[in-house]
Amino acid sequence: MIAPSILSADFARLGEEAAAVGGDGTGNGADWLHVDVMDAHFVPNLTLGLPVVQSLRAATDIPLDCHLMIEDPDRWAPGYAEAGARNVTVHAEAAHDPVMLAKNLRAAGSLAGLSIKPGTPLDPWVEVLRHYDTLLVMSVEPGFGGQSFIPEVLDKVRTVRNLVDTGHLTVLVEIDGGINADTIDAAAEAGVDCFVAGSAVYGADDPGRAVAALRDSVRRANPHRWAG
Repeated sequence: MIAPSILSADFARLGEEAAAVGGDGTGNGADWLHVDVMDAHFVPNLTLGLPVVQSLRAATDIPLDCHLMIEDPDRWAPGYAEAGARNVTVHAEAAHDPVMLAKNLRAAGSLAGLSIKPGTPLDPWVEVLRHYDTLLVMSVEPGFGGQSFIPEVLDKVRTVRNLVDTGHLTVLVEIDGGINADTIDAAAEAGVDCFVAGSAVYGADDPGRAVAALRDSVRRANPHRWAG
């Protein structure tokens, strides 16, 4: 799965930017549209919030993947599920009751995602992940786009991939940060299912073609897993 991040898109043209990665109707477009919500408290940046997500939901058929880099997600996250997001991801470091929050997100209509920062260890969250649908491994420090990929986080990807493949977890493994033509192969080989890419897509002359090229790279890097 390829999830272009609108953090790197033109915020004045979000509807058009979503359409640019929508594909041609043959399955070549974006699988999800990644929406980075930042509150200038949990991370030192301010992006967009629920009203913009609601407008974007009305402007595109691409499922929205909302990544909430905010304080008190227990209070605010269910609203994004109610707005129609396909997946709502909260940060382990910010959630007060992550198990209850996962239940509330599912009850509100979305998948429940948990994200961990590069420096956050995976082990303390494995049991919590039994209540979640997705794990988003941050491969940069959350807050700003355009950062360099941190390869050390792939150890966490490999660990959770093994837990999924052996039946101990059922989460989809997502990665976010510094994903481009130079880094996506290593992430694919480690076992990532969904790749968030910002500037690699929206910095390209043809964002739709950039999505297709990233998907082709994944298939070449891990042909046994991505045979389809």
